[in-house]
Amino acid sequence: MTRHNANKATLAPVREAQYDWDAAALGSALEAACAPDAIFRLAFPFGEMRGPGVFHDHALAPLKAAFPDLERRDWIVMAGATDHGDDWIGCGGHFMGTFSAPFLDIPPTGHIAHMRFHEFYRFDDGRIAEYQALWDIPELMMRAGAWPMQPSLGVEFLIPGPSSGDGLFRPEPTEEESRASCDHVIDMLGHLKKHPSQGGPEVMEMPRFWSESMNWYGPAGIGTARGVKGFRDWHQIPFLAGMPDRGKYLDEITFHFFGDGPYVAVTGWPNMIQTITHGGWLGIPPLDKRITMKSLDFWRIEADRIRENWVMVDMLDMYDQIGVDVLARMREFNKARVGFDPETGRAL
Repeated sequence: MTRHNANKATLAPVREAQYDWDAAALGSALEAACAPDAIFRLAFPFGEMRGPGVFHDHALAPLKAAFPDLERRDWIVMAGATDHGDDWIGCGGHFMGTFSAPFLDIPPTGHIAHMRFHEFYRFDDGRIAEYQALWDIPELMMRAGAWPMQPSLGVEFLIPGPSSGDGLFRPEPTEEESRASCDHVIDMLGHLKKHPSQGGPEVMEMPRFWSESMNWYGPAGIGTARGVKGFRDWHQIPFLAGMPDRGKYLDEITFHFFGDGPYVAVTGWPNMIQTITHGGWLGIPPLDKRITMKSLDFWRIEADRIRENWVMVDMLDMYDQIGVDVLARMREFNKARVGFDPETGRAL
């Protein structure tokens, strides 16, 4: 068994305990898989936690309380080593269940609801030393009809797993295959950064890197796009219009790329820095405000082109940096809801 498969085996009980959500088994699995002082970094408003018990009690347990029949559904599990020599596992999927009680004051619907997750685990000596994860909390707000910000340009729907059906099980890759996949994505990103400072859209050479049938699965608040034109119309053009200096501060951030056959992942906390100097993105005015962004992404390569790209961004953290408390705005919405305090918008 390779060390990457051994790491997957160590993580498996943690994932499996979240399927039928056995709290006792989950607590034991976390303690067994994690170093006692493991760092857990989760999307806003959770932030950083230390130790598996704290993570369970402050993040997982409240989620389970809101979804009594909560289940975890992974559709990507991949593992690889970075150029820094670290071993990582990336998982993508959804939490699903009956939304029966408030979560972060998001009003329950009484119906099945879903929230996408991207999780990255760094292993050291066979145990989890670091966890980085984004939960698509805005997606859950949308399911509850309580998203208080601008509507998405892209489509909002239940994000699918890989169309190839091999996100969980596939042949053991060679290091050369995984390296080639990483090189393709890194080369693609390098070309994206050439625009607009070095020329028009042609300098990105997108047809060389992306399939004509590509899907770009963005976070809730931005949405999903189909094809290169859809990607440019519903995400890239507004993004670059608002923050044309993106990609200029690489010396201030660290990327962690790793590949697993046709799959590539990148994590960083944060891994983007740019300045909102113009309008055009998410309805945000030109604030001249420098922000960092946390993005945890997966790519799948098919026939030497990127066919699918799953992107998660900590949208609530981005809004917090520009002085917008999205959760507070949402509570204003909730004041008119039955079962919520008309003064505070919190559940009674």
